[in-house]
Amino acid sequence: MKTFIGSRLSVLLAGSAAVLVATAGLSAPAYAGGGAPAPGSAGLGDRLYPLLGNGGYDVQDYNLRVLYPEKDPKQTVTGTVTITAVATQNLSRFNLDFGGDSVGKVKVNGSAAGFTRDGDELVITPRHYLKRGKRFWVTVSDYKSTPIEANADSPAGFVTTADGTFMAGQPDQSHNYFPSNDHPRDMATYTITLTAPAGWTAVANGRHLGDRSHGGYVSSVYRESKPMASELIQAAVGDFVVHTRPPVNGVPIRDVVPRRLAGDLLPKAEVERPQLSWMIGKVGRYPFENYGSLVVDTDLGFALETQTISLYDTSLFGAPKFVLDPIMAHELAHMWFGDSVAPSSWSDVWQSEGHATWYELLYAEETGVFQQYTGTPNREAYFKAAYARGDIYRARYGPVAHPLRSDSIWDVFNPNVYDGGALVLYALQQRIGVRNFETLERTWVARNRGKSVSTQDFIALASRISGQNLRGFLNDWLYGSKTPPMPGHPDWTVKPPPAPSSAAATTSAPAARPLVSRR
Repeated sequence: MKTFIGSRLSVLLAGSAAVLVATAGLSAPAYAGGGAPAPGSAGLGDRLYPLLGNGGYDVQDYNLRVLYPEKDPKQTVTGTVTITAVATQNLSRFNLDFGGDSVGKVKVNGSAAGFTRDGDELVITPRHYLKRGKRFWVTVSDYKSTPIEANADSPAGFVTTADGTFMAGQPDQSHNYFPSNDHPRDMATYTITLTAPAGWTAVANGRHLGDRSHGGYVSSVYRESKPMASELIQAAVGDFVVHTRPPVNGVPIRDVVPRRLAGDLLPKAEVERPQLSWMIGKVGRYPFENYGSLVVDTDLGFALETQTISLYDTSLFGAPKFVLDPIMAHELAHMWFGDSVAPSSWSDVWQSEGHATWYELLYAEETGVFQQYTGTPNREAYFKAAYARGDIYRARYGPVAHPLRSDSIWDVFNPNVYDGGALVLYALQQRIGVRNFETLERTWVARNRGKSVSTQDFIALASRISGQNLRGFLNDWLYGSKTPPMPGHPDWTVKPPPAPSSAAATTSAPAARPLVSRR
């Protein structure tokens, strides 16, 4: 993402007591893998979003099927999802995240299962306990979800526009569209089948496997064969047109825009082809099956890196080229940093946004639009200005890798994970040198392709590649309440934070930055 986001936050619920099973003649019943069956936790314990995700299992694959019954962007949809997972403990029951309207029925391994709803938690009790280390299947059938209209208070989720609906799930909204383990720590592959009235277009992540017509409807099937976090799902259904472009380094390109606006919007997306070639040259092989852009006719206030198809709004696509193009480079960079290599926790989101901002600024500089885009002559001047704001941002939002709160989207996706995250990378490059830094970048995305990784993983790899123990250096930059000295620039100074009554003055991004993208 590139416009700072966040979300609502609930309190982590405690799991209930373990189920006790008595077996005649045995004083201590034996269970597969040891330990009596117990409920999986109602969250993964994320510091910022404790109830996102669920414990006790690891999802391998989603088979999601959603019906759009009418040509009405505001309609309620009906879906069925089959989740293939592996139990990581002996499970007496487990949770899925789901905030939609209702659930029809639930089966586990083909047998009817009990279920209840507790807020955004769908609590499922299978007929038989699930054995640790064993694969199981859960099917949630005939669930219903209704889209919302995008607005400043709720800028993300399952969203309706005049032309149709789309997804902007980051960080905690995808489970309002479908039941899931809604945390980037549990990445999985996806098959997505979208059924809509003939004449409408349906597009999802990954490769288009084909369409089937039946009774006035068309079912379009997509396969995302690379691991994907639930927050990155895309399902765009409505009066859209799909435009294909020649592949780049063997990567197919497809863009999706409202049919009525295609003539204006499609030419502006052409820049993604040379950008893809540029980004491959910087960090190596593109990690997915295809790429492209989805443009929706609304004012979101952000762009978003939904996997294989970045999301933009018409407001951004109406901006000058020197604004639009660097932001498109930012979202493209996320395919490597944030999508293919996902954060292990939402406190690690600086890894995604700091890297995407780094390549956004590098692209602006190398294409000669940096002065227009940022109001500063070059990246060094930009980072010097960002450095001066370092303590102000840390006081207002928290350290780069430790946002203070998640009361709103913008608390987590704040300026300090964008400019502050990129500034950490600049300091690291100053410390270890350009060659080591470039090797680190390529190695990070190659080694961790399809994984969720932590800030400490990044620090460990940076130390190994540079041959230096960088733990203290990077921990100070990422977790310290004060901005450390900048290597190579002893003259750079930091402005003191304002008095508490003036804190509101620090909430906005740098005035020269016309827009920041998102997720």
